[in-house]
Amino acid sequence: MARTLSMLALAFAPVALAFGILDLPGATASTLSAVLAAESVALVAFTLLGGVVADRYARNRVLQASDWVTALVHVGLGLMLLTGHAPIGGLLVVSFLAGASGALVWPAMTGIIPQVVPPDALQEGNAVIGLGGNLARILGLVTGGIVVIAIGGGWALIGAGATFAVSGILVSLLPLASPPAQEARTSPAAELRAGWVEFRSRSWLWACVIQFSLIVMVWQAGNLVLGPVVAKESLGGARAWTTILTVESLGLVVGGLIAMRWQPRRPILAVVLLSFLSAPPYFLLGTGAPLAGVAVASFGLGAAIELLTVVWQTTMQREIPPASLSRVSSYDALGSLLLGPLGLVLAGPAADRYGAKPALVVCGIVMLVASTLTLLVPGVRNLRSTPSGPSGIPAPDSPADIGPVVGLPS
Repeated sequence: MARTLSMLALAFAPVALAFGILDLPGATASTLSAVLAAESVALVAFTLLGGVVADRYARNRVLQASDWVTALVHVGLGLMLLTGHAPIGGLLVVSFLAGASGALVWPAMTGIIPQVVPPDALQEGNAVIGLGGNLARILGLVTGGIVVIAIGGGWALIGAGATFAVSGILVSLLPLASPPAQEARTSPAAELRAGWVEFRSRSWLWACVIQFSLIVMVWQAGNLVLGPVVAKESLGGARAWTTILTVESLGLVVGGLIAMRWQPRRPILAVVLLSFLSAPPYFLLGTGAPLAGVAVASFGLGAAIELLTVVWQTTMQREIPPASLSRVSSYDALGSLLLGPLGLVLAGPAADRYGAKPALVVCGIVMLVASTLTLLVPGVRNLRSTPSGPSGIPAPDSPADIGPVVGLPS
């Protein structure tokens, strides 16, 4: 329930923030880029710390703290937009705080699920949690879009803040008073080094994270800046963009339903193949396709993203020892988000200089090239799904995927 409420709150934010900022006097695509880049920079800067914190302390308390800080941040953003007192410096600071708080979420969520879900139902558990979140996302997009259209983005952001606060209360009720069992406590730096050893020893892991980094870079540029700009210029504004995001969310729900049953024998190969479906919406937006065509492609994107996310998360939870899972997940998150700020920083100026549509076509090309190159890594193609033992650690006869890591620091 807490995760569902968090997703409901998150669904309010993109439309409210994008069109709230674009409606400010003198605001441009570059203004939106700068604000979103501040949040993305904070996510990158603090995500490794988030992994250490989530492996050191009770993960429900970590999520609770993140929810409450995020609630305050969203209320602050909403008040700034409502009062009209929204200097760019203030927006950047508040957005940075939102990113710092959000950096705790992914490592803690990845680690907490094996603590509350039986090992033999891990993928189904991930799928059910994702399904609840995606249904909430649809509700949030619809209601958030209505609120933005009716009374503005400020109230939508305040509503999101209140929902995050309730989510924090629910998370605090989870019976997980103790941190996960792990080796004797050492310094944060030593714990990060131990997590890095786990991360770099699996070629399928770091290869896909490099792919995700490139895809997230152009996804953030396309979904958070370029897409809203094209929607505002030629598709009808906030209503059209809300429609696209809502249909994408319906795809997420369908992907979650499929993930409850489909367990590929080569899970990482399936993840990379599914990622090819990320490109079509950006090609269609960039070539001036009608709203209906973009919406259909966005449905496919949503289904593919949810399915690959569940398979990816389940594979990590089965292959990585529980005591270091949050730290390894933080390296996953760091690598995946590393180029996100660059995409956001470049998106606004690219739209202002060359046009948002050509920039979206470039986004689609980058996605296809990154996915194709990832298929060249043997570990990606060869890792097979294996059952987990009762502790969540891979069974002893699991095939190893450990080899030299070329080009990554020791």
